[in-house]
Amino acid sequence: MKQIALVLTFLSVVITSCQESATPPEAYGVLPSERQLAWHEMETYALVHFTPTTFENKEWGYGDADPSVFNPSNFDPNQIVGAAKAGGLKGLILVAKHHDGFALWPTKSTEYNITKSPWKDGEGDMVKEFQEACERAGLKFGVYCSPWDRNSEFYGTPKYLEIYRTQLKELYSNYGEFFMSWHDGANGGDGYYGGANEARKIDNTTYYDWTNTWEGITRKLQPTANIFSDIGLDVRWVGGEHGYAAETHWATFSPEANTGSVPVPGNVNTLVSSTGTRNGKYWMPAECDVPLRPGWFYHPEEDGKEKDAEALFDLYLKSVGRGAGLDLGLAPTPEGILHNNDVEILKKFGTRLADTFRENYISGATLKASNVRGTAFGEEFLIDDDRYSYWATDDEVTNASLEIELSKPANFDLIRIRENIKLGQRIDKATVEVFVNDAWKIVGEVNSIGATRLIKLDTPVESDKIRITFNAPVAICISDIGIFKIK
Repeated sequence: MKQIALVLTFLSVVITSCQESATPPEAYGVLPSERQLAWHEMETYALVHFTPTTFENKEWGYGDADPSVFNPSNFDPNQIVGAAKAGGLKGLILVAKHHDGFALWPTKSTEYNITKSPWKDGEGDMVKEFQEACERAGLKFGVYCSPWDRNSEFYGTPKYLEIYRTQLKELYSNYGEFFMSWHDGANGGDGYYGGANEARKIDNTTYYDWTNTWEGITRKLQPTANIFSDIGLDVRWVGGEHGYAAETHWATFSPEANTGSVPVPGNVNTLVSSTGTRNGKYWMPAECDVPLRPGWFYHPEEDGKEKDAEALFDLYLKSVGRGAGLDLGLAPTPEGILHNNDVEILKKFGTRLADTFRENYISGATLKASNVRGTAFGEEFLIDDDRYSYWATDDEVTNASLEIELSKPANFDLIRIRENIKLGQRIDKATVEVFVNDAWKIVGEVNSIGATRLIKLDTPVESDKIRITFNAPVAICISDIGIFKIK
């Protein structure tokens, strides 16, 4: 009987141990939604500006351009979308209406729209053509409809809010599923306003009634669309148009108003937007928007002044590689296509991305962690094809290291680390060492990881051993490790 009791006790211990090993760590802080997870996985997308402003060779339209100027002679959305895809971009946001108020779809909300232009004899719908081109190419689609309207005679009155909401409803209802509804903080100023030619100011904390606009319209009609603005709700502005996030980037953020108590687009403290807020109130990662050319709209005098592929790759490392996203501005010419310079740069950028990440030297490596939570959270999950399977430590182990021994020495200069962000952004510090000349040498240190962290080494190293040490306030949860050579 004693032997049976001992066996039962042993089996109980084994069963309990197995149960513990299968228990995942508790989530830490606020977490991303499903639409935010999909956004993180995209990494890069385009923002296309093409309105009468293009034909005026201006950067901002005043709202007084005659619709007759909008008549692209060789419009080809497939060329624009194809170039974006060749650049590795995963989606496209069309500026369906900029501050000049001209709508690129046959809206019923204003006479100032594409039906009044000679393009396709007033029968065209440019939003639809871009949407269908994206579908053919396998890119996701989104829109930006400017809340500021320099053409509308009703701007600044309650009636305009009804007009703006009608425009959003039309866009949300007739052009498929959006991955993003893009908004900015442009909140009035001088304009044409139906011929008034005056400056109009609005109270940006109340005028657009963003809470009801977003919750009552966007969320209901486009539940998969991430809302982007200075304050999210899903993706925040990085605080500038330089195309990169801070070296330390938290996907969590607590928006603060510049004036008053209500943070809204155009009234938020952008000084902390690039970094975010450690343990912030919301999961709200940064979008790093930047034009390929000096301006957002095409200007012939800027031909030859585009960012080259090397500059774009550097921005990729400093945006996507810091856990944020890269939104690249594309500007069609008055013909309605991208300039050959832009097409070639995008192609080179896309090729460099593909070539760099094609071979992961960690394939076939032996991995050994200083602590493993259990068989369900082993080191092998760091090198599988599942972005959200992960290695984890026991709850009490908040400092742990991972040693990687490659199948053979490799020459590399880029380390990729990802957290399983479904459990929050946990890591406070990661230190990368390589074994060279019979000693461990620190080659990189970062204070945040998040969805993706790319650590570029100062110079390439030749080694077959890498060690990464992680610190966090809770159990370590890492989902991916990659080792690459920049091409």
